[in-house]
Amino acid sequence: MLKGGKVGLRARHEDDIPILQAELYEDVVNQARADGRPWRPITPGSKDAPFVVDDKEQRHVKFSVVELDGGTLVGDATLWDIDNHNRSAHIGIELLPSSRGKGYGTDVVAVLCHYGFVVRGLHRLQIETVSDNVAMLTAAERNGFVREGVLRSAAWVMGEFLDEVLLGLLVQDWKPDSKG
Repeated sequence: MLKGGKVGLRARHEDDIPILQAELYEDVVNQARADGRPWRPITPGSKDAPFVVDDKEQRHVKFSVVELDGGTLVGDATLWDIDNHNRSAHIGIELLPSSRGKGYGTDVVAVLCHYGFVVRGLHRLQIETVSDNVAMLTAAERNGFVREGVLRSAAWVMGEFLDEVLLGLLVQDWKPDSKG
């Protein structure tokens, strides 16, 4: 397990999937804001569910986020579209509704940075989020990510186009906080 100050990132357990699916995926508005693909109903237990892990997949690494005190599941974290040639990847996180507003997001981003830069040897990490996602923008910027641009009307979310903010962090600009 990779450890931060408040949370740990561990392998996905089979019993995490129904919780993540019910609390994150089945919240259509939240899911539409978190994923660029259109929402569609997925049968419980489907191997096509977004939280199912394919251990053979090398370009995406999915973690379950748990509280360090007690091990309670609090969300999902992903390092995705890992490009070993250009040594870059993207970060994605989703926290369960009951776990939001507790500083976990900032900690999850810190641990993903440690994983990307130290464990994987990457050079650049990137985050894309809708412009009104204050929690993700704050978590990213607290970890040293810099706003690199705005993609105007780039995200179709529940009947309207929203701007998407692009943030990046290079390994030489990263200031680890003894996470991991």
